[in-house]
Order: sequence, then C-alpha cells, then structure tokens
Amino acid sequence: MAVSETIVREFFESHGFLVHQRRKYVSPRARSDEEIDFLVLNPRPVKSEGALPFVLSSPDLARLERAIVVVKAWHTETFSPARLTGTPELFRFVEPTVFKRAQRFFGDGLPLTKILVVPALPASDGAREASVSLLRSKGVEAVIPFRTVLADLIAAVEPNRNYQKSDLLQTLRVLKNYDFFREPQMELFKPRRRARKVVKPPADLPEANEAGAGA
Repeated sequence: MAVSETIVREFFESHGFLVHQRRKYVSPRARSDEEIDFLVLNPRPVKSEGALPFVLSSPDLARLERAIVVVKAWHTETFSPARLTGTPELFRFVEPTVFKRAQRFFGDGLPLTKILVVPALPASDGAREASVSLLRSKGVEAVIPFRTVLADLIAAVEPNRNYQKSDLLQTLRVLKNYDFFREPQMELFKPRRRARKVVKPPADLPEANEAGAGA
C-alpha cells in the first residue's frame, strides 16, 4: 500500500497540488479502512462551468479545488458491483464523523470532493454503469483509475532529467531511458501497412502485346 500511496501522491504533486497525509502510522486499535489517505488542495484552480466528471482524467485536475483522497490499491481486482457490495468497509471514509475531521483540517467549511483511487472499473458498459451508480449512492463523488495515474507520471517523466529527490520518478526515468515504456498513442494509432497490390497492365498496352508476341 505504501508504494501505491507514493505513486498517487506524486501524481497530485505533479499537478501542483499541496498534499497532506493524514497519518504516517498504523494504530492497532483504529480501523484503517475508514481513514483518509490524503487531503489535497489546489492553490490555483481553474474556474469553469459544469460539474466534474465522475471518472477523472488528468486534465480534469485543474478544475479540482480541494479533496479527500482514498487509495485502494487492489491491483488484481476490478471494482465490480459484486465486489463493492461485498466490501461495505470501503465506504467508511465518507461517514460523517470521518468527513468532519477532514473538514476541520481546512478550517473554512468549504466543500470537499470525495475521491477514490481505484484499480479499474468493469470493462462492459452495463457493469461499469452499475459500479458508478453504486459508488455515487454511497457518497463517492469521483474516482481516478490507477492506470490514469501511472500513465500520467510516465508521460511526464523526462529521461534527460535527474529526479534525485524522488525515488519513484527516478525509477520511471531509468525505465524510460532504456525503452521499457512505449509510446501508447503511437502504437495504438499507428496505421497498419497494407499489402501492395500487383497491378497487371491492360492487354492493349504495347508492353503487354510485345510480351505476348515474344512468348
């Protein structure tokens, strides 16, 4: 979990957020599932009309002002409706008592977006919509897929920079320098080569007639 939290923290910091970690220890008497992992504040949010989408992408972060963030790094799991229904402790972070403690940290009572970082949502449209509806009904206001977080960090890292103050970014830089990451968009949208068609000359051309006469 510590590695996943580090990745998410770097993600928000790379977009200019101030990030506060609620705890750096695990109490044997506390229910760790109810704790909030991060409180994030965007000092220069971009004002725009319309609500944020439920599934956030990297460009959407500029419109986010402040949020509570919980990281669920179940990387071998998909947040299907069955998985969500069978894991009620997942939603403890949106309980009023936990949420009020987070609001007291900011001290002004302004709204906080409740964000859940998830490994993946279901691929099929029906199951995906069911998962989103269930998450909304429990009080979750936005999710960020872990793939979005990783893809954003990988794209932002430059091989010719030395990220000595971040072990994570330095590791990504080394992997990128040795071509362990491909350009996903280039691979995805690269046109396939088509087989060249051999066009036979019409019979009335001189070349074709000469070849026929010589035969």
